[in-house]
Amino acid sequence: MAKHVSAIRQQRRSVRRTKINKTNTSALRTEVKKVRSLIEDQNKESARKALPQAYSVIDRSVKKGTIHANTGARYKSRLGRQVEAVKPAPAK
Repeated sequence: MAKHVSAIRQQRRSVRRTKINKTNTSALRTEVKKVRSLIEDQNKESARKALPQAYSVIDRSVKKGTIHANTGARYKSRLGRQVEAVKPAPAK
């Protein structure tokens, strides 16, 4: 347990930041999973529509420092390529 005043204060700050980071990471994972499930279902139109929302959450996570900038860029790049690689559903 921390004994110095500054260490106690830092520990409180760490707990707060951890909670915020977990919230942001959870939101990020949820959005990425939504897009990935649409890709898996071969639903190109819906995946394209969900992509900007996912990009927004990724950018917000980078801005808040939850993930590194290169990690965010990698997520966006991979999701974009995967959406474009989906074959459109055959016409009925």
